[in-house]
Amino acid sequence: MSKTSSMGRGIMSVLAVGSRNAAGLPGGTVADIANDLGKDRSQVSRSLRGAEQEGFLQRGDLRSYTLNWSLFTDAQLLTEQRLQSDGLTALEGLAGETDEGCFLGVLSADSTVTIGEWVPASSNMVGSWLGRPYPAYCSDAGQALLWEASDAEVRTVLANASFVRHGPNTPVDVEDFLARLRDARSRGYCIVDEEAEPGLYSLAVPVRDFKGDVVAALQVVGSKTRLEPRRESCAAALMSWGTWLESALGYPGPGKELS
Repeated sequence: MSKTSSMGRGIMSVLAVGSRNAAGLPGGTVADIANDLGKDRSQVSRSLRGAEQEGFLQRGDLRSYTLNWSLFTDAQLLTEQRLQSDGLTALEGLAGETDEGCFLGVLSADSTVTIGEWVPASSNMVGSWLGRPYPAYCSDAGQALLWEASDAEVRTVLANASFVRHGPNTPVDVEDFLARLRDARSRGYCIVDEEAEPGLYSLAVPVRDFKGDVVAALQVVGSKTRLEPRRESCAAALMSWGTWLESALGYPGPGKELS
């Protein structure tokens, strides 16, 4: 068999152990995993041993394989570090192409929090948004960060949101937010047009990590009079730099996720 096929079998075995963990089971023996996958025990045994040697799995006294959580924790910490360092590169490049303020945000409860920013001298923005929370329901970053969430998950996140009117086009409730999120998904990027405050216009895309999870939102923010006429070119730059940042975080790209 090819190296790629062997790698694929190893990944399937790791995912099978992870699925058992998600179901509340402590792990699984070779027989358990082979039964879950419907595969030959000897083949699964080789895959599990290989995953153990690579550090993805660990084996207990009862010959039961479990996930090596320390490795996944290290990977998560590395993602956060890359998000900061490579995120800054993406922000600088995006700001250089759009000549607008560019931001990187994460989700915290029902708010978005800016973790990175790059504001060119030509921008009329005053002050820093670093560390400042903003309601997700009227933010392009909020839409991008909830990009992969189901309607039920979005309703849960925004269950306690007050939907205070911050601009003339602020969503009135969660169903209004969901309708705008669906439009953004079909378009390929988010647009917030005077939802956050009068005269403010912004675009955003989700940023995924090596697991395919949305971990951040990349934004271009400016005045409506400046940014809206250049929406298409700025959106193209935004999506390009978003793809670059996802690649830096190890995301394999659409259609190539692990299944």
